[in-house]
Amino acid sequence: CTIIFTKTNIMKKDRRQFLKNTTLATLAIGVSPLASKASPSVDSGEDAMGGGCDVLTEDYFGAGPFYTPNAPVINYGVIAPVGEPGTRLIVTGIVKTLDCQQIIPNTVLDIWQANDAAEYDNNGFHLRGKVLSNSAGFYSFETIWPGKYLNGSQFRPRHIHLKITTPGFPEFTTQLYFEGDTSIPGDPAASIDSGEYNATHRIIPVQNNGGVLEGTWDIVIDGDGTLGASNLHLTNGMIYSVSPN
Repeated sequence: CTIIFTKTNIMKKDRRQFLKNTTLATLAIGVSPLASKASPSVDSGEDAMGGGCDVLTEDYFGAGPFYTPNAPVINYGVIAPVGEPGTRLIVTGIVKTLDCQQIIPNTVLDIWQANDAAEYDNNGFHLRGKVLSNSAGFYSFETIWPGKYLNGSQFRPRHIHLKITTPGFPEFTTQLYFEGDTSIPGDPAASIDSGEYNATHRIIPVQNNGGVLEGTWDIVIDGDGTLGASNLHLTNGMIYSVSPN
């Protein structure tokens, strides 16, 4: 199973696309009142034309020591409950095929992370859960900015763990990082910029929108997709009818 992620550094386009995707994701699966203020996914012009994409790699640290199996499916993609300490973070995107054109529904994102105090819940499923891409290929999850914890003598950068599973393909485990994190250059995993564990394209930009951080992360997978629906959105910004998962 080959999985690819795409991102852009053009912040204005990033913001416009995030807003379009959130609108579509809201229609398709619903989001919390907080998430409905936000915005979703990004595509470079090259991707929209069916060009190259950025290849996803496994993380050097893999799943890490804190994964718990059988996490619940999270309604509306809200991983962090209302009142959870920390800065709210919303990540959205589109799951697509290798040609960056067709969408892939029903992809499972199994997510886990540390809380604001950099602690994992290893006894239950707090800040853990599964989110599915909807019938239009969109996914969205709302959580909090994860805290940093010491790994030896250095702090690990803020990160979110994901196991990604597309129907008919094996799961893929990786970690998501964020641009501007001062702990990235000294981190043994996040600082790798080439080869098998290259983290470059797993470090995404975020924007502050009224106190809520917004990030976009499109997932491009070697799998079977649905022709056309993604193109309507990417080229015309059209709102079309979709069904909830």
